[in-house]
Amino acid sequence: MTLPPAEGPPPTDPQAALMDEGDRLARHLTQTLHATLHDQPRLTFLGRSLALNLVNAFMPTLEHVTRRAGHALHAALVLDERARPLIQTASPDGETGPSVGVDDLLRDLLFLRGHLHPAVQEHLRGALRGSEHQATRALVDCLRSRPVLDAMQRQIQTLMRDH
Repeated sequence: MTLPPAEGPPPTDPQAALMDEGDRLARHLTQTLHATLHDQPRLTFLGRSLALNLVNAFMPTLEHVTRRAGHALHAALVLDERARPLIQTASPDGETGPSVGVDDLLRDLLFLRGHLHPAVQEHLRGALRGSEHQATRALVDCLRSRPVLDAMQRQIQTLMRDH
């Protein structure tokens, strides 16, 4: 999955870049879920929520798991040379470790061979229908789904192996 470039000048703040990544994801979901113009505000909410929540869950989980495994890594959200959000790891003594682009992380957590994982797709379709409460519930279910959690575990194992 390659997401289209963001519009406007590149961000200088990692959090703003993360929001832009959520917007890119929302545009991709519009095509993937065959959404209508009416669905666009909800898709923007979903894309941004997925980006923010997945990254904000991944970084402390990575730190906790690596610390418990005896290979402590600190994770920070930074910008790469293209002003795209990147999760950069470092050892406790400050030595730079492996990194993962947020776009790659989102792809690996939500997609399977270039397509939304079926369980993720089902949750996101549910989030497009119904009330805001139902959308929030479907989003939480997506974030806690087995495919997303399994992919997060694989991503953490890869970063530990690369350390």
